[in-house]
Amino acid sequence: QVQLVESGGGLVQAGGSLRLSCAASVTSSSINYMGWYRQAPGEQRELVAQITSRGHTNYADSVKGRFTVTRDSAKNTVFLQMSSLKPEDTAVYYCKVSVSYYGDYWGPGTQVTVSS
Repeated sequence: QVQLVESGGGLVQAGGSLRLSCAASVTSSSINYMGWYRQAPGEQRELVAQITSRGHTNYADSVKGRFTVTRDSAKNTVFLQMSSLKPEDTAVYYCKVSVSYYGDYWGPGTQVTVSS
């Protein structure tokens, strides 16, 4: 069974930065992609950023130029560096990992709150 451990959420003022991390307990060779989604109150969960096993990245338009997704394949860990944070970035952020033959797995979520 795949387990995901997230960390790095918290409270920050607008314009500030936070770094999220998510470590997966799975063989790295079986990971297709790792990424981050977020869900604000009353909203649907949406893709924030993801990175494939080959290092290809994809971002939501709302975070392009402000957020950067990276991964440490040796540690099966994905990071989300968030800069120039805005109040509208406030949400619960979820890590998602796609594993060959096993499917998709979600982390428990970490709260990010940006005050104005």
